[in-house]
Amino acid sequence: MPVMEMNYCMHCGTRLVMKYHESEAREIPYCKTCKDYRFPVFNTAVSMVVTNRTEDRILLIKQYGRDRYILVAGYINKGEDAEHAVRREVEEEMNLHVCKVRFNHSHYFAKSNTLMLNYTAVVDSMDVHENEEIDSYRWFTREEAAKNVAGSSLAGDFLNGYLTGEYHFSDSKKHSDGEDEKEKEKP
Repeated sequence: MPVMEMNYCMHCGTRLVMKYHESEAREIPYCKTCKDYRFPVFNTAVSMVVTNRTEDRILLIKQYGRDRYILVAGYINKGEDAEHAVRREVEEEMNLHVCKVRFNHSHYFAKSNTLMLNYTAVVDSMDVHENEEIDSYRWFTREEAAKNVAGSSLAGDFLNGYLTGEYHFSDSKKHSDGEDEKEKEKP
């Protein structure tokens, strides 16, 4: 799938032209009015493999009326660090305190023009109090989580990479359900 390109300047609305950029050694969209290059703009989000302290249980959720388990995820707010977004999203959606955050892997998801940053979020309790965004949740063993996460999804790709240490992303072919972990309002 082609990467989304900017056609108009986000500052003044002028149609952009391609112009060679010396230090990039390639053509970059350029605004003749602002006299400035316009580099790609995309969303950034986090998804989390939420585990208990011993990391032998993994929390998966169901959302938006769908009958499939996915990872907790959400967009990073402007000015927010990714690690803070991990803590905030887990606290907001599951009312759990994250005691340790560890980066796993990243992947650009073209369908929603989103750079997904995946983390392990270790929580200090398994006593979940989900908010209204969550339809249901369940703690799984590592083996059960691998069997129950939505197949051919970004959530499944990240979880399988976390479990095996090898990351392979099926959206380069196209997810069987054609969707990311969350609807358009979230990654």
